[in-house]
Amino acid sequence: MAFVQWDPAVYVRRASERARPFVELVARVGAEPEAVRSITDVGCGPGHLTVSLADRYPLARITGFDSSPAMIAEARATDRVHFAVGDATSYRPAPDTDLVVSNAVLQWIDGHPGLLGDWARQLRPDAWLAVQVPGNRDAPSHVAVRELSADPRWSDRLTGIAESGPVLDPAGYAALLTAEHCEPDAWETTYLHDLDAEGDVHPVLTWLEGTTLRPVIAALGPGDYPGFAAALTARLDADYPIGDGHVWYPFRRVFVVARKRR
Repeated sequence: MAFVQWDPAVYVRRASERARPFVELVARVGAEPEAVRSITDVGCGPGHLTVSLADRYPLARITGFDSSPAMIAEARATDRVHFAVGDATSYRPAPDTDLVVSNAVLQWIDGHPGLLGDWARQLRPDAWLAVQVPGNRDAPSHVAVRELSADPRWSDRLTGIAESGPVLDPAGYAALLTAEHCEPDAWETTYLHDLDAEGDVHPVLTWLEGTTLRPVIAALGPGDYPGFAAALTARLDADYPIGDGHVWYPFRRVFVVARKRR
């Protein structure tokens, strides 16, 4: 494994499971497909889901951006889909934007509700916003990452970086966007993932290495990360026991889709 902040090859190990929330998020956008001409995908990762928007919105120009150059290097542009390196915290919708999509990004940003409110405030009337954030902070896997990050063996390098911050519940996002003159549709889903156990690596560890553990991997490097991973694996073995070659892994996600009122 390359010890970099984001690794597209690791991220796409669970491509089908990560795609499902994106598909279900976009499906709730109520705009007529032919009326959507300009889309921005904030935090597009390797871009394979961004490209799928071109099928749903046949007349749209689509821009995906991500803070990771490694992710953008994997993205494949088309005549209507373009990619760039960019920072979500400095993004603001252009006046002609019809749809802003942000899938599993905002949980990484401190104070992201304020940023989301800024996006909604700057949308034109009848434009749409579609956001999904993981809400698994209280799951045993994520609690274990936080607690091990506070262990004296690693705390000097992991304090403040080991996990994304808390997210709102659906009612919180609905209230936030209602205050910005939007009509929100907010909900949550807990997906029960059936993870195959292959080889010696716990499948939940494999999942976490694609997202939650990226800052840990980058901070600890190849010298110390294996020790952290071994300690985390012991916790995962207890909380998510492997049986018959697989593990059931519940994962909560929070969604909100909103149309800007006229």
